Amino acid sequence: MDLKVEDKIALGGGCHWCTEAVFQSLKGVRLVEQGYVASVGDAASFSEAVIVHFNPLEISEATLLDIHLHTHNSTSNHSRRETYRSAVYVFSNEQYNRIIDLLNSFQTDFNFQLITKVLPFREFKPSREAIKNYYLKNPKKPFCERYISPKLEILLEHYAPYVKASN
Repeated sequence: MDLKVEDKIALGGGCHWCTEAVFQSLKGVRLVEQGYVASVGDAASFSEAVIVHFNPLEISEATLLDIHLHTHNSTSNHSRRETYRSAVYVFSNEQYNRIIDLLNSFQTDFNFQLITKVLPFREFKPSREAIKNYYLKNPKKPFCERYISPKLEILLEHYAPYVKASN
């Protein structure tokens, strides 16, 4: 009997094209849904994000969060944070508590305060088909070379055991 083990987490940081490409590159990630996520309260508006479906036996939630924090400006509270919210959207109270603990433990890796919020997932709107898998379809476009390729280089430099062989 082949049991399929899968969990999910939603992540927002910079452009969802970048976030999508980073997480599509990882072993244990089964699917990356690119789009817009909304939470509640001050975060009720939609912000660019991805939902990452992963096998926790192959890649941990902690590793995914570590990669997320190091591949976007998780300490910069710039003027575009409404569109590019630095956030982890969670699907349960247990996941919320785990992510809060992990964020606190990862703070020591950064010189500045992490601004990444942990928010309850409320709703998802997928991106239009034309922009899904953007990097995979357009790796030589200037945007990809300028913004996405450096993030993928971070993966290869610091997280090589988790990167799929095709990258």
